[in-house]
Amino acid sequence: MKAVVFTLGCKVNGCESASLLRGLQERGWEVSDVLVPADLYILNTCAVTAEAEKKSRQAIARIRAVSPAARILVCGCAAQRQPAQFAGRGVQLVTGTMHKGALFELLDEEGVRIAPDENAFEELPAPRFLHTRAYVKVQDGCNNFCAYCIIPYLRGRSRSRALESAAAEILACPAEEVVLTGIDLSSYRDGARGLADLLLAVKDADARIRLGSLETHAVTERLLEAAKQVKDFAPHFHLSLQSGSDAVLRAMNRKYTRREFAAAAALVREAFPQAAVTTDIIVGFPAEREEDFAETLAFAEEMRFSQIHCFAYSRRAGTAAAKLPDLAPQVKRERLGRLLALGARLREEYEASFLGKTLRLVPEEERGGFTEGYSENYIRLYVRGSVKKRARVRALERCEGGLLCAPEE
Repeated sequence: MKAVVFTLGCKVNGCESASLLRGLQERGWEVSDVLVPADLYILNTCAVTAEAEKKSRQAIARIRAVSPAARILVCGCAAQRQPAQFAGRGVQLVTGTMHKGALFELLDEEGVRIAPDENAFEELPAPRFLHTRAYVKVQDGCNNFCAYCIIPYLRGRSRSRALESAAAEILACPAEEVVLTGIDLSSYRDGARGLADLLLAVKDADARIRLGSLETHAVTERLLEAAKQVKDFAPHFHLSLQSGSDAVLRAMNRKYTRREFAAAAALVREAFPQAAVTTDIIVGFPAEREEDFAETLAFAEEMRFSQIHCFAYSRRAGTAAAKLPDLAPQVKRERLGRLLALGARLREEYEASFLGKTLRLVPEEERGGFTEGYSENYIRLYVRGSVKKRARVRALERCEGGLLCAPEE
């Protein structure tokens, strides 16, 4: 019997799906994470944007095209938000974001089973990693309630994994790189212990350790000092900005200012001078005026982000921002285009600063005669031939998507 766990959305979803794969495998199933013919499909959905929900619904038709008679179970944020949109589409069982581990006992059930909010962190089977990079979930839920975001209503309040449990999984993980992840990783707390304590607990890990997305308040001297003690730490800090305008940040209910964000980035670069500082930016939020967007462009230039993940605001019913008048689609598209162009230039400049220098490649895939993977500071690297493990490489020239490198002698 074969099962597929197909995932849309964030790294936390991917980590949970990897746990489901492990649990199914332990129960005798042959498993896959791609849409191949199978007897059972678990679809782990996303609701961060309207487009993500649409893709989650469309995945049902994609599954049916591959295996018309298979059983389909749907879980995740889109299912939590609108279970009826999946229940009537040839799906046997719809659950939500909570108690995903209970799916193993519900494989033969039918209907809609949305569990109540969870107050404690749910331990799942150690994920089955299909790639050289592994994600370890250490936190779930969110207390921030940003005006544009539906996720706190679907994932529940913030809750964290016991430090010993998280550290044990990280230290035992055979992957070349481990990424610590959560819905709001910055809020990780196990009693009086926080993210710095977790880094110290895994400082001797064999894998390269990378942090997931952080809020500015999480960037402290103590965290950075702990990161310096990690044997193989990836100096890549993804700090979510969302807007470079203080007025828009207030309207978004983001709890920092431009000055505070800049101070956090400065702390990072003082501790790790060549660190990658990447970010998320939303364009076209309802409160964003043209002068606000100009401030965002100027601030992004000032921060010298190595990558900008940017996207147009998507109205989410049930959020505070949904009550505000939306901007015209053409305004959002035009602003997005300008920000994408700036992001591309900043990325090229950052990558070019490493030409002739040595980087550490974690290989991820081989394609077209090249090994592809990422450096410690999240630059996409391409090396001719086959590389199976972490390797030191020298950057030779820029190419589309990253840097062309050669193994260092």
